[in-house]
Amino acid sequence: MKTMTCRQLGGPCELAHRGETADDVIAAQDQHLKDAEKAGDATHQEARDAMKGRWRHPKKSLGWYNDMKKSFAGLPED
Repeated sequence: MKTMTCRQLGGPCELAHRGETADDVIAAQDQHLKDAEKAGDATHQEARDAMKGRWRHPKKSLGWYNDMKKSFAGLPED
């Protein structure tokens, strides 16, 4: 297991997401941003909008995705 924070994934806070793969923590971040938006948390809105854009245009967002995978790979195991 490895941990990345909301901030490391492009968000505004230090909430930790743990997962076996980069895709696990990216999915956790996506859910976190959805929950924050639903709760009316304006501090996460910019990150949520960016995440929605990535899901809609995956080819354009491949650079972000590859960067997150590299960052995740470079992290120590928890």
